Amino acid sequence: MSMVNLLISAGRAFSQWRRREQTCAELMALDDHSLADIGLHRSQIGALVDGVRVPDPSLSPISFPRQDKFALRKEA
Repeated sequence: MSMVNLLISAGRAFSQWRRREQTCAELMALDDHSLADIGLHRSQIGALVDGVRVPDPSLSPISFPRQDKFALRKEA
């Protein structure tokens, strides 16, 4: 990697970091009601800004095999 590529890469990394910090600060400045309007909770901001995928509530749940295959129910 040449020195120019290193400087370009470092500049991009710094720019992305600064954008994440700014986004986090702007979201943290919102009140809880505004965050709820856009479907966020304050505890999700860090993960969202860092790129961790927040589960989509509109997705259907994963279906599992019938539970009676795994354990027998006790009768009263």
